[in-house]
Amino acid sequence: MREDIDGGSAPALLAVAHGTRDPSGPVAVRSLLDRVRALRPGLRVAEAYGELSEPSLEDAAASLREDGADGPVVVVPLLLARGYHALIDIPDRASRLLSAAVTTPPLGPDALLTTALTARLAESLGDGGRAGQAPPRRVDGVVLGAAGSADPAGREDVAAAARLLGERLGRPVPYGFVAADGPPLDEAVARARRDGARHVAVVSYLLAPGRFHGRMADCGADAVTAPLGAHDAVARLVLRRYDRARSPECRPAALA
Repeated sequence: MREDIDGGSAPALLAVAHGTRDPSGPVAVRSLLDRVRALRPGLRVAEAYGELSEPSLEDAAASLREDGADGPVVVVPLLLARGYHALIDIPDRASRLLSAAVTTPPLGPDALLTTALTARLAESLGDGGRAGQAPPRRVDGVVLGAAGSADPAGREDVAAAARLLGERLGRPVPYGFVAADGPPLDEAVARARRDGARHVAVVSYLLAPGRFHGRMADCGADAVTAPLGAHDAVARLVLRRYDRARSPECRPAALA
């Protein structure tokens, strides 16, 4: 474990993704965490999932304890909006499993995610779109596609992410969900066409591939971007959440 700037050992970073039955999901998460490690050599970065994928949060915490890292741990939910998992499930489980853990807010919304989203859109428009078909290079409609949330705070976060993307692109960006409550993504795409858009791209507000990304491919858009994945801006955001949890003005006593 690398030396901290104040002379102690830096807390471990425990990154907790939601999890998926799609094996490509954990591959994307591991690639992202490899980028985090490359940006912060020597930092202990552990991988965990809230459900469906391995290692579970419980198994990852046990590994940290076995390796002598049952000291301060910063838990970073690899989630893009507030909701039950980010605000209740992951913090409660982490506090029970680790003697000195603090859980950060989720990753989104944030301007660094906007940077990654615009990059994924540019890649999609240049390299191929839905069902292996080349998408139109001139897109006149953009919709942010998200999983969705039953928590009003989560829906607010997605709306904020859409506003940030719209500001970056210089055009209004509506949003739609493929699960939970909120505007359905296929209806948001259809509405964009009714409003005059001939070629609509869905920007995927997902961290990794899985069932939700598959649903986006069937929403009727001309192009659907890849998930955020191992983009450097996302890796920097993970470290920003970690560093913020350790800053003097907000660091809990467990990390002091």
